[in-house]
Amino acid sequence: MVDHGKAKSDISLAGTFASSAFAACFAEICTIPLDTAKVRLQLQKKAVEGDGVTLPKYRGMLGTVGTIAREEGLAALWKGIIPGLHRQCLFGGLRIGLYEPVKNLYVGKDHVGEVPLSKKILAGLTTGALGIAIANPTDLVKVRLQAEGKLPPGVPRRYSGALNAYSTIARQEGVAALWTGIGPNIGRNAIINAAELASYDQVKQTILKIPGFTDNILTHLLSGLGAGFFAVCIGSPVDVVKSRMMGDSAYKSTLDCFVKTLKNDGPLAFYKGFIPNFGRLGSWNVIMFLTLEQAKKFVRDLESSSTS
Repeated sequence: MVDHGKAKSDISLAGTFASSAFAACFAEICTIPLDTAKVRLQLQKKAVEGDGVTLPKYRGMLGTVGTIAREEGLAALWKGIIPGLHRQCLFGGLRIGLYEPVKNLYVGKDHVGEVPLSKKILAGLTTGALGIAIANPTDLVKVRLQAEGKLPPGVPRRYSGALNAYSTIARQEGVAALWTGIGPNIGRNAIINAAELASYDQVKQTILKIPGFTDNILTHLLSGLGAGFFAVCIGSPVDVVKSRMMGDSAYKSTLDCFVKTLKNDGPLAFYKGFIPNFGRLGSWNVIMFLTLEQAKKFVRDLESSSTS
């Protein structure tokens, strides 16, 4: 039996944070066009004009990517990449980097054997909530910039870029506005983080028990796909509420947004953009975990060679 619990904790906390931040940023750059498509699909409401129903502008993930690229240029697909990288550096570094230390804290230093799934979930919930409580402004700015492209031609853009968006929101709406949607965001990110990290941990542990499987790229790939699937199934409803609240000020609270969405668009609206969401989170997790495992290996070799 491979004790990969030990292998993960044998690099410094700074090394773990740096590896996590790097892996999260790399995955973000690769997959943000899918995230932009996902946000546009989630913000799209049923439009009714007179007696007739207008056809939705965005249809499907690839259709949405194509529409944005055609109408706004390829660069629009990477809108929000700067706050996206701010977010991943801060949030990714914290939630992934602290997962192992927090998990070890929950089981206690004298624990021997496999870590129970409940403790993995608890560690994921803790680091997800903590990370996003700090990184919420970066998330808000990313969603606002991604939603900008929906404005009709000729309507001036509210923000010239990420830094301008932070200062404009703070100046016009107050500093507290940068933490808009913090409730659903903590809920969403704690849940998704637990789903991603605990399921990756659990799937990897299960795969390593199968004869012929070792701690290699194939194992990381399968575990990453499993983590992405669990994360989307569990996190999609809170993700839709979060995007709607951040992209539109018409909702009074999380509950108000949930009820209005359910009443106006039906229960399936909470799984709106499920395919782009899985395309995004599935590929994000695969890229992130593959990069993370390699980055940690690199840091481990670096640290062991500097101490020897």
